[in-house]
Amino acid sequence: MRIPLDYYRILGLPIQTSAEQLQQAYRDRTVQLPQREYSAAAIEARNQLIAAAYAVLSDPEQRQRYDASYFASTYEVETNNDSESTAIEHTLLPSSAFEPNTPSIEIADDLFVGALLMLQELGEYELVLDNGLSFLSTNSITQKQEQIGDRIVRSDVVLTVALAYLELGREQWQQGQYENAATSLEFGQKLLAREGLFPVVAGDIQADLDKLRPYRILELLAQPEANIAARQQGLILLQAILEERKGIDGTGNDGSGLSVEDFLRFIQQLRSYLSAAEQQSLFEAESQRPSAVATYLAVYALIARGFAERLPVLIRQAKVMLVRLGKRQDLYLEQAICSLLLGQTIQASRDLELSQEYEPLAFIRENSQGSPDLLPGLCLYSENWLQKEVFPNFRDLADRQASLKEYFADEQVQAYLEALPTELEAAEDWKVDSDSPRVGGDAEANDAYETNQQLAASRSQNSLPPSQKLKTRTTTAKERAIATPRREARATRHEKEFDLPQKDRSSPLNGIAVLPETERPERASTNSSVDWVGKEQSPPRSRRRAKNRSSRKANGRDRKEPLFHSQDNDVVWASSDRRVVKKNRLILLLASSVLGIVVLWFLASFAAGLFKRISTPAPVASAQLMVELNQPAVPIPKPAKKPPSAAQTLNQATATQVIQSWLSTKSAAFGQNHAVDQLGQILAEPALSQWQQRARNDKASNRTRQYKHSIKINSIQTKASLPEQAQLVATVNEIAQVYEKGRLNRQASYNETLQVRYDLVRQGDRWLILAMKVLK
Repeated sequence: MRIPLDYYRILGLPIQTSAEQLQQAYRDRTVQLPQREYSAAAIEARNQLIAAAYAVLSDPEQRQRYDASYFASTYEVETNNDSESTAIEHTLLPSSAFEPNTPSIEIADDLFVGALLMLQELGEYELVLDNGLSFLSTNSITQKQEQIGDRIVRSDVVLTVALAYLELGREQWQQGQYENAATSLEFGQKLLAREGLFPVVAGDIQADLDKLRPYRILELLAQPEANIAARQQGLILLQAILEERKGIDGTGNDGSGLSVEDFLRFIQQLRSYLSAAEQQSLFEAESQRPSAVATYLAVYALIARGFAERLPVLIRQAKVMLVRLGKRQDLYLEQAICSLLLGQTIQASRDLELSQEYEPLAFIRENSQGSPDLLPGLCLYSENWLQKEVFPNFRDLADRQASLKEYFADEQVQAYLEALPTELEAAEDWKVDSDSPRVGGDAEANDAYETNQQLAASRSQNSLPPSQKLKTRTTTAKERAIATPRREARATRHEKEFDLPQKDRSSPLNGIAVLPETERPERASTNSSVDWVGKEQSPPRSRRRAKNRSSRKANGRDRKEPLFHSQDNDVVWASSDRRVVKKNRLILLLASSVLGIVVLWFLASFAAGLFKRISTPAPVASAQLMVELNQPAVPIPKPAKKPPSAAQTLNQATATQVIQSWLSTKSAAFGQNHAVDQLGQILAEPALSQWQQRARNDKASNRTRQYKHSIKINSIQTKASLPEQAQLVATVNEIAQVYEKGRLNRQASYNETLQVRYDLVRQGDRWLILAMKVLK
């Protein structure tokens, strides 16, 4: 039979090669053995091909004839010379196996496995598949079994074809053809399952399929909306991953190699390829686990749909979920926005008073100047928030304009808002709902939230092999969840994440990659949809009771009601009156006693003073000291003004000292000793709890980091009206070496230069870092 190989390729040499190079290449190829479970017959056939190539090329005369044939001969010429052999060759090597002008050699039938193995080593995966599958077909086995005999081992051919599928899939993966890569890997897996051979190789293929799955999901969900089947397949794969991981912030093993932080970033990225309805369905179902992250993302979807589709009922449902999440987090700003969209302006103002969000509140106050309340600024902030932070996360709303004027002008919105309870009743609703006991598992949801607060500056690289080098980007403040939830997303974060095309969501993907650390999850609320339906159908039971009590009190404010009914009610009330009279007499007696004691003390004091004045002689007259009220009797020197301390004035040197202190503390917290407690010396909330949780997670995972930093302060901003707060921008170069269980993880290590904004607050004589954000 003829195979598309030449002797130079078999030895891995160019045509122009010396005898010494030829001999060295022969020795190297003989020593190098296949790394897989090939039989001795396959290895022997491979070695025979190498020996045949060396024998021809090492003989000057044979090499000269071979070179002439190499340049002059073509596949068509050979097939025209021998039609009978061509028929046999087309059985094992179809004409599509290699191009007409490809050099080829003839080999004995019993060297077929060795030839396939050689093609596999040379990376000719398509040729291996064409010829290997042709051999494995039923007809080919029947026709060639007698010629090849026992030396052709079927398992060797199966192994070579499976490895070709594996390597071809990885090659397509590197090229960004994720669905094609999955198809190749699945073909190899099915072949091994059908033959019942090589479970180790099958396991390698399955491992690659698991790691490829997040890329496939993003590629499928990025398809045009008209491609329903592909997008549905992407959602099915996403559901499978979530089940294996036990939720968005779960710790189950799905085989993807993504940590909780990386998976949050993955979820955050795929959101822009899902519509608002798809996200609502997905995250509402996930919030039932419970999952705080899913609950927060469901809130985003409900608010987005409620505003865009003029469905305030969804916004009210989102507020119910926010009230529950707000038990342990500052979500009053989002609650204020929901109250505003529900027409509850008084409640919106109350929520703003409780919020601790510095930047948004400053923006709202600035745009509410001249107004008796903060509603003008809140309206403007809400529009900007919807337009810039909410809508871009939804496929169908990315280009939508947010207008509160159009929203409140909608007749459907007006009808719903008019049917809502008054603000007083609504406030009672929220209080009753927030005070109601949480469903089981809420503590676990809070733990999940605390765990995932590592979304901030955390954005160590955890790549998806064998994908391309990971890229970095920053996320918006409200993103996190993968991410991110909100407050942590405002802290610093640099991410290595899946790099997808953003300009055209309907175009095929070009490449994907994953990032280091991020943050933001939340507390969970379960059965939110059920609770909301209950509120829509009937008022809360506790509210009905409150009304009954108030009506009873109004109807009979001064009338006594007996605790039980009896024919002897008069006797009961009479005995009660006697007890009241006795009690009143006792009180009067005590009051009289106290008054008598006070009068006696006053008389005794007056008598003692009078006796002292009579018995004491008058003092001798002398010069009196002239004392005036407007001047001190003795000149008092003015205290010298104390120069402002270094902590009070934030200059270039002080700012550098603060940032250097933070970076050294960070190195200690994530180093071998995991000095987490030191973070409180330089960080304030919310950054403190975020970084403490991240450091504890690294300690629990036996992960350490070694940092090298260099910084440059770019700018410092302070306000005379807010002397306790400051903001500075610095360029930070961070070199991180990540060790997992004592071994260096080069993929997770990185060297980055970032421009970071630090929000500082002065507590006592120290400047602490309140929040961080990566600008670029």
